[in-house]
Amino acid sequence: MSGHYEAPIREPLIIGHKTYHDITEDIARPIEERAGKLWWISLYAALVLFLYGFGCIAYTIGTGIGAWGLNRTINWGWDITNFVWWVGIGHAGTLISAVLLLFRQRWRMSVNRSAEAMTIFAVVQAAIFPVIHMGRVWVGYWVFPLPNQFGSLWGNFNSPLLWDVFAISTYFSVSTVFWFMGLIPDFAMIRDRAKTPWTKKIYTFLAFGWGGKAKHWQRFEELSLVLAGLATPLVFSVHTTVSFDFATSVIKGWHSTIYPPYFVAGAIFSGFAMVQTLLLIARKVCHLEDYITMYHIEIMNIVIILTGGMVTVAYATEYFIGWYSGSRFEDFTYLSPGAAVGPYWWAFWSLIICNLVIPALFWFKRIRTNIIATFIIALIINIGMWFERFDIIVINLSRDYLPGSWTMFKPTIIDVGVYLGTIGFFSVLFLLYARTFPVIAQAELKSILKISGETYKAKEGDEHH
Repeated sequence: MSGHYEAPIREPLIIGHKTYHDITEDIARPIEERAGKLWWISLYAALVLFLYGFGCIAYTIGTGIGAWGLNRTINWGWDITNFVWWVGIGHAGTLISAVLLLFRQRWRMSVNRSAEAMTIFAVVQAAIFPVIHMGRVWVGYWVFPLPNQFGSLWGNFNSPLLWDVFAISTYFSVSTVFWFMGLIPDFAMIRDRAKTPWTKKIYTFLAFGWGGKAKHWQRFEELSLVLAGLATPLVFSVHTTVSFDFATSVIKGWHSTIYPPYFVAGAIFSGFAMVQTLLLIARKVCHLEDYITMYHIEIMNIVIILTGGMVTVAYATEYFIGWYSGSRFEDFTYLSPGAAVGPYWWAFWSLIICNLVIPALFWFKRIRTNIIATFIIALIINIGMWFERFDIIVINLSRDYLPGSWTMFKPTIIDVGVYLGTIGFFSVLFLLYARTFPVIAQAELKSILKISGETYKAKEGDEHH
């Protein structure tokens, strides 16, 4: 079975001398036992943010988007910043699930489930912003190409905004199916252990009649590969399409051919940082230290170094081309000398420090193998990536081609409330998910126990010696 061999020099992916029964018990425990105080405190805090945001959204719908800080010059501001930020976060989940599955990377098995959940919940948050920006949310279905029985066809197929609708809805659909399909064997495990009739009925329904037969596993594997093949191009196409919203315009600082790869690299950069943040919380709250090991955390940090390097090159290219072009209109793009010393200097330097300077600390092994340092740096990267989107949108728009229309953007309390509300909504969904769904694919983990389990690797090492 040379295909199942793993070099002894590789770190074990499951530590603590686990058996198959131990894995089942450890993964099912957060679902079957009562939630701890930390979970309840986190849920209450998230609910407060969510309710505050819900109130701000209701106020926006009732009074119109005049409640936001937009003006005639900066007509895209807070909402599109948050939209792109959430879409970017939603990137890493499907990347970990699909691309790493095709490359047969075993370390993904401890992190893919939570990453997929994060993808779906993040895309839901992203969808909120364009919907409420329409003003009349009850006609939100107009963004879809409607049959002529509804009247004139509203969809403009020349607009990248419509491409966004197709790209993101397809990405969301495939990611949801991929996520749910992977959960079916674990739902069956919870079903078989259920002690109350209602719990058994719910998980029986979710398990779709899974019996663990050879035929079931064969179809499961085949469908996993098919969905991974479908999802992989979507990982790269979604944020490419989002970048077209800007790159196809004539706004200085937006009209750039570098945007598609730059946006994809930035999305993976921020997505991995958010996955890292959530995994460290889930690892601590659900006591999963034996399955989400320091090796997993270090590999994730190495991916962050790689994608952060790509983002750095993109920043340097934008800055250099802006200077080298000699165009006066490039003097105040979001990556330019003018932006560094202009009225939005604080946003410019927040981007540089959070995305370039602090993540560079991961080059040191001592830092990237430190839990607290990793958690803090991952949070800072998420803040930095938010500033990147803010800078691209607000700084570029604030100095357009007519000096008489130059102005500043100031978010209102409603703007801030809507954003905080989406963070609360996202947190509520993730906390409920962590209490009701297995956060690690136990069936996949068991498949590598005799390859990457600490006990088995130690035995194999002794035999080789």
